[in-house]
Amino acid sequence: MDKSRKKIRVMIVDDEPIARRNIRALLSLDPDVEIISECGSGAKAVKLISASPPDLLFLDIQMPEMSGFDVLKKIDINLIPAIIFVTAFDQYALRAFEVHALDYLLKPFDDERFEQALQRAKSQIEQREAARLKKKLMALMEIEERDKSQYEEKFLIRSASRVFFVRADEIDWIEAADYYVRLHAGDHSHMLRETMAELEARLDPEKFLRIHRSAIVNLSRVREAQIKGGECALILRDGTSLRLSRSRREQIEKILSRI
Repeated sequence: MDKSRKKIRVMIVDDEPIARRNIRALLSLDPDVEIISECGSGAKAVKLISASPPDLLFLDIQMPEMSGFDVLKKIDINLIPAIIFVTAFDQYALRAFEVHALDYLLKPFDDERFEQALQRAKSQIEQREAARLKKKLMALMEIEERDKSQYEEKFLIRSASRVFFVRADEIDWIEAADYYVRLHAGDHSHMLRETMAELEARLDPEKFLRIHRSAIVNLSRVREAQIKGGECALILRDGTSLRLSRSRREQIEKILSRI
């Protein structure tokens, strides 16, 4: 067995000690399996399953006080990927499959029949785990895309004569101007009625950094950082010099080292 592969966690529920011992002996031959618990009553089984649901449950049907079917009524069977009923009575077979049992072992069963049931269970557990991981991955991808989409890719600019868009990647830096901000993009600048804090929240922090109370810079436009007489400034590609606050120096140094 691949050591990185998680073992299948198995629980055995049967009121006959000999039956539990036989199942335990057969399971011990499979290195992919780990027996996490066993018990001889339905009530105890409900407590054990609720505390730690197994991947595979071997469940006797006819037990005193609480049958195997009663056990399943008390738990969330969706938490258990595979259930194999074990019984000496064949009249329960149809009902067993109605409650989504994977297999039905009729006592006495031989080693070959047990191995067949176990392999079916292992296959179902692997398929369910693969489906669960795929679902989790898809959910993470959806979250990532949603997070990306929350940042603005373009800004609507209104002037006296026209309305147009400025793309975020066109902006070199942004300057505070009272209750407005000025977007500097190449040879042009555009006024936008918004505060620096509001605009900062709408920009992708991987691309834009607020370097001072009154300035946000597009990191891709930064050419170098200069320190003179204790003052630090960022020099953009077009030669623009922007003051960098002391609190941002360490952060910008780490960022520039990656650019």
